[in-house]
Amino acid sequence: MITIVGSINLDLIARVKRLPGPGETVPGDDFSTAPGGKGANQALAARRAGAPVRMVGAVGSDAFAGAAVALLKEAGVDLRAVKERDTATGTAVILVGGDGENMIAVIPGANGQVLPQDVEQAAFRPGEFVLLQHEVPLETVKAALEAARAAGAVSLLNTAPFHAEAAGFLALADYVIANETEFDLYAEALALEGEDREARMRAFAKDTGRTIVVTLGKDGVVAATPEDFLRVPTLSITPVDTVGAGDTFCGYLAAGLADGLPLKDALRRAAVAGALACLEPGAQPAIPIRADVDAAAAQ
Repeated sequence: MITIVGSINLDLIARVKRLPGPGETVPGDDFSTAPGGKGANQALAARRAGAPVRMVGAVGSDAFAGAAVALLKEAGVDLRAVKERDTATGTAVILVGGDGENMIAVIPGANGQVLPQDVEQAAFRPGEFVLLQHEVPLETVKAALEAARAAGAVSLLNTAPFHAEAAGFLALADYVIANETEFDLYAEALALEGEDREARMRAFAKDTGRTIVVTLGKDGVVAATPEDFLRVPTLSITPVDTVGAGDTFCGYLAAGLADGLPLKDALRRAAVAGALACLEPGAQPAIPIRADVDAAAAQ
């Protein structure tokens, strides 16, 4: 079982030929909505990877709530721990440029009311995998990491978005997953020793006894464990939309580890899944199914 404690959003997506600069208005080409939120994206990715998944989170009492969980419900994610709050459902306003890059503004809404007591009610079990991000209150993230450790569950923390105050509890997670920008910021906040990123990753793994995973976009992924350093390539693609690629990676990584794959194999499958997610527009709609990931990896 994989339990995701995290955000649930409805994404409002506008496509433009190029992303605007500060104070600039640019014309848009298209507008759409899609379920999103880092927590929900990762839950759907883990489910499409074949894992049993439950979601701990919150939606609002508005018209967006049903649409925000529609694909999770369709995929068979257990939503019994998703609470309805008397506020707005979380939203993300996304601009996608012609080159596939994006700009995102996130409005937390009900995600800001995912509370430590929701974690207590989730009652983690030994051997369960718990996947977290930073789009719900940090006190809830920390409480979930502590509860997972106390229960004998395996925890994975995706450090997005960056919060300097989260640096103090990263070591509570068994696996820390960051993109290169986030890791560099956390390395500075933690004053990690080393002349380059690899050395600082090794320092984190050695000092904490945990595994740190850093995604590098088109350059694949690297990971440091207390005993080893891994480099894993990804697919060579021309991206259509990079929204949700990192979340796809996280969900597939959790599913791979829950399947008992060695870390390097789990990283490879997750990297391929993240690349495939860049080939379609949107976050959740673009998350690939396991069969497609396995076929691409085999090539």
